Amino acid sequence: MNNLIVFENVSKFYGEVLGVNRVSLTIPPGITTLVGPNGSGKTTLMNLLTGLVQPSSGRISVMGLSSRDANRFFATVGYCTQFDFFPRGMTGWQFLVDSLMLYGMSKLAALQLAEESLQRVQLDKVAALRKMDGYSKGMRQKIRLAQALAHRPRVLVLDEPLNGLDPMARAESMALFEELGRQGIHLIISSHILDEVDRIADRVVLITGGYLIAEGNIHQVRQEVREKPMQVLVRCDRPEALAAKMFAMNHCVEAKLHPDRKGIFLRTGDVDQFYSILNEIATEGIVKIEAVAPADDDANAIYQYLIGSEGGRL
Repeated sequence: MNNLIVFENVSKFYGEVLGVNRVSLTIPPGITTLVGPNGSGKTTLMNLLTGLVQPSSGRISVMGLSSRDANRFFATVGYCTQFDFFPRGMTGWQFLVDSLMLYGMSKLAALQLAEESLQRVQLDKVAALRKMDGYSKGMRQKIRLAQALAHRPRVLVLDEPLNGLDPMARAESMALFEELGRQGIHLIISSHILDEVDRIADRVVLITGGYLIAEGNIHQVRQEVREKPMQVLVRCDRPEALAAKMFAMNHCVEAKLHPDRKGIFLRTGDVDQFYSILNEIATEGIVKIEAVAPADDDANAIYQYLIGSEGGRL
C-alpha cells in the first residue's frame, strides 16, 4: 500500500453538483493517462488525488499517506495544473526557489533543486531569470512543470502538460515523462493529445459524468468493450471485393475505403471471428492481403466506443 494510490468508494459533491461518484481505483507506479471530456470529473479526481479538495465520502490513500498528514503528503505529491497565476513581477527562478523554501528547505537546497528542475524541463537559466510576465505560453508551461517536480515528488499529477508546447518541446517533455516512469514515479497525466500520450502510457483511466467507466492498459480496456464494433484496416489489392465478401458472410457492420484506395476500414462486432474469416478469404485467393491492423486500438477510439456521442470534446 505504501507504493500505490488507492481510491476507495470516493464521491465528491459541490452542493448538489456531482464531481465524481463512487470511484474505486488502484494506481501502481508508472504512467497513467486520465481520459474524459470537459466536465467529466477529471479535474475533481486530480484535485482529490493532490489533496486540494477532500472527498464527501470514501477514503483516499497516496503512498500510504492521507492528505490530513499535510507535511508528508504535500512533500510526496507534485501538481502541474492546466492554468497558472504567477506573482506579478517575479522571475521564474524566484518562483522555483521560493516554492521550494515553502516546503521547509534551506536556501542552499532550494537553489540546488531549482537548478536541477530547470535542467530537467530544458529551460535555460537565462530565461528563468526573466520576469514571468513576459514568458510565452510554452515557457509558462515549462516553469509550472519545473515547479511541480522540483521537490522530487513520488507522485506527479500533470493536467494538460503538453499545451502550448511546440513539437520539439513536446517530444522533450514526453522523453522526460518516460524517464520518470522508468524511475518508478507515479505520473497521472490528463491530456487531449491522446495519440502522443498513448505511446508512453502504461494504463488508461476513462471517466465520464463523474463515473469511472474503465481502467487498465489499452488492450485490457479494449477487451472490456469487445461487444462494441472494432475497426480494422486491411491493406489489399481488391478492397471493394473484400468488403462485399465480408458483408455477404455477415461479419462486417461498416466499411470505408481508405483515401489511397489501397485498403479498407472494416468494422466488426466479433474481431476473433473476423480474423478467422479473413484468413479463409485470403486462402481462397479472392484478394491478396498485404497487411492487417486494428485501426482504433487507442484511448481516444476506445473512449468514444464507451461513451458514444455524449462524451463531448476531449
